[in-house]
Amino acid sequence: MTFEQAITDLPACRQELFVARLERWLPDLQEAVSGLFDDPDAVVERLVELAARAYAERSDDLHRLDQKRSLEPDWFQRPDALGYAAYADRFAGDLRGVGQRLGHLRDLGVTYLHLMPLLTPRPEPSDGGYAVMDYRTVRPDLGTMDDLRALTATLRDNGISLCLDLVLNHVAAEHDWAMRAKAGEQKYLDYFLTFPDRAVPDQYEQTLPEVFPDFAPGNFTFDEALGRWVWTTFNDYQWDVDWSNPDVLAEYADTIMYLANAGVEVLRLDAIAFTWKRMGTNCQNQPEVHLLTQALRTLVRIACPATVFKAEAIVGPQDLVAYLGTGRRSGKVSDLAYHNGLMVQIWSALATGDARLTAHALSQLPATPSTTGWITYARCHDDIGWAIDDADANALGLSGFEHRKFLSQWYAGEFPGSWARGLKFQENPDTGDARISGSLASLAGLEVGDPFAVSRILLAHSIILGFGGIPVIWMGDELGLLNDTDWAQEAGHEADNRWVHRPRMPWPADTTHPVYQGLRRLIEKRRSLPALHASTRAVPAMTHDPGVLLLKREHPYGTVLQAYNVTAQRRVVPVAALHDCGLDPQRVVDHLGQAHVTGEGVWLDPYQAAWLADPTQP
Repeated sequence: MTFEQAITDLPACRQELFVARLERWLPDLQEAVSGLFDDPDAVVERLVELAARAYAERSDDLHRLDQKRSLEPDWFQRPDALGYAAYADRFAGDLRGVGQRLGHLRDLGVTYLHLMPLLTPRPEPSDGGYAVMDYRTVRPDLGTMDDLRALTATLRDNGISLCLDLVLNHVAAEHDWAMRAKAGEQKYLDYFLTFPDRAVPDQYEQTLPEVFPDFAPGNFTFDEALGRWVWTTFNDYQWDVDWSNPDVLAEYADTIMYLANAGVEVLRLDAIAFTWKRMGTNCQNQPEVHLLTQALRTLVRIACPATVFKAEAIVGPQDLVAYLGTGRRSGKVSDLAYHNGLMVQIWSALATGDARLTAHALSQLPATPSTTGWITYARCHDDIGWAIDDADANALGLSGFEHRKFLSQWYAGEFPGSWARGLKFQENPDTGDARISGSLASLAGLEVGDPFAVSRILLAHSIILGFGGIPVIWMGDELGLLNDTDWAQEAGHEADNRWVHRPRMPWPADTTHPVYQGLRRLIEKRRSLPALHASTRAVPAMTHDPGVLLLKREHPYGTVLQAYNVTAQRRVVPVAALHDCGLDPQRVVDHLGQAHVTGEGVWLDPYQAAWLADPTQP
């Protein structure tokens, strides 16, 4: 079947629209595929046919959404964009329950909802749902695909876009592809990276890191049924797929458009950094990763442009921007990417009361394409890995190793004077490396009753709200939920202390909590400032006081200077800092309405934020 045959039954106007989109995006698709495969024309033809089929099957409602998003391509960059992330079962029981709890999200101002892995995983252990057994069905305890379609429709009616996880690097060992490979079907054996002996795996291992050194050492597993070594980066039950096989690209392209036609508007591309393998490297961030993403994104632009991509790339600063696109691929890869470094630097500044490392690290990040945005967050479902770059630490006269060690001890509550109560995760006694689990409130001092805990929580949120992109609130953080002391009591959770910061949502929600009330005020203030549009980059300004982080946003409407006091003492942003950013000290106001402006400058209370701008700024 040709693409023309796939759309032949559509109205003429809809056929014309598909052809117009194809003409617009075909060069990008050809460019990406030509860098990946030996017979690019055949692969492109196959992919375009898949796009045409998906386009023909798309509902009228989603076609209307495509048109709207085509006219508003910056919908996810605007300052009224607000994200929320949750496990469906822990938030509301199941998908129908989520639909019944939308009032809470609407009241908060949420426009983007990320429901953690809900596609059918293998039986436990399933790596928290990231060992997917079927990309086209929903976990039975959460509902059905019809329930998912009903939920996405309800969310659209409420102005909320649904984000789902799509695991790209691997599938569960019980996935149909893996089962058919084990049964001897060569086509499906070629979907995976397998080896008859340890010779080649041992060569790869010389440069490969271990993701879970405690409970999943090594990157290869011998499968008895297959009689071969299988590449398993994450766990022995997660088989890495071979993206150098165009059949794999076609399978995932078809799956992406299937989910888009179910109403999914954002796809979180999980483990994307690992998808392309190259001997002698760490097999992360390879150039082909970005070509693959460009090919997939281009197909989505043709068939279902209301859907955008979010890269789950927890990588170093110099590698990160490539996931949004650099050079010839600027703005052609993912639309959104996680700013993991910002989260880490927020916690670093709060522990030390010093923002200089944060300012330096943020200044090293290259500029992003103006059509993209960050996913910013103070906390997420995962542990916190202390991604402090040694070069950044050295620039400030610090030891990266010692600083990472300090942060682990501080947030585990082991360092003298610490107000935090977290748990060490994946501690390596040989290297001293340890990540941290714990709820935002417990890490910020609320669990121990520290008098500044609420202010710290709100300061962390003011930074992610002000930075640019979609700020995402982790479920329960808006209510100041503490660590779940019973986290290990649930079957399958006892060996993974990350469940300590994944408590079940308490209903009715206590919206009188000072954290909730303060967060609501911040969200409302952000919505009123067009200069916080994500196309305007946040860059560190000159540091006049090591205890105050200054971020500058230069927008056509005017400059916004954001000031964040990361200490427990009162601090001042001097008049000189305002002059440096082109602000008139006689006119400047704090749009958050909290700071005290005097002739000396802008005074900030402990852990207080200020968004400073001209009072006439729209």
